[in-house]
Amino acid sequence: MANVPEELHYSKDHEWISVDGDTGTIGITDHAQNSLGDVVYVELPKVGESVTAHEAFGSVESVKAVSEIFTPVSGQVTEVNESLQDDPEKVNNDPYGEGWMVRIKMSNPGEVDGLLSAAEYEDFTKAESE
Repeated sequence: MANVPEELHYSKDHEWISVDGDTGTIGITDHAQNSLGDVVYVELPKVGESVTAHEAFGSVESVKAVSEIFTPVSGQVTEVNESLQDDPEKVNNDPYGEGWMVRIKMSNPGEVDGLLSAAEYEDFTKAESE
């Protein structure tokens, strides 16, 4: 069973977001990194770029495939995890901690309400793998 922290919100694209005021920290889920295999490269947006909910903002390249990363909410990128350039395997080793990808200032924090809870995400991934 994949690790699905209760306090986070999840998208059907397998991204997570943690919310602190109007700032959201985004990464890919344990389920996603597990499906991808060993991550070898992460492409992220630049600070200051605007992102739109459910649109691609970067990509993760693994030994198996290249997958786009989608933002669960809209906003402006305020920080990117530069350490992933040198250590992309942090995405595999600690997807909810050191493997975070971007922080954004959310333009519409209410968008989070449309995302999945931990339990809903677990049900979604179970149904998807059946």
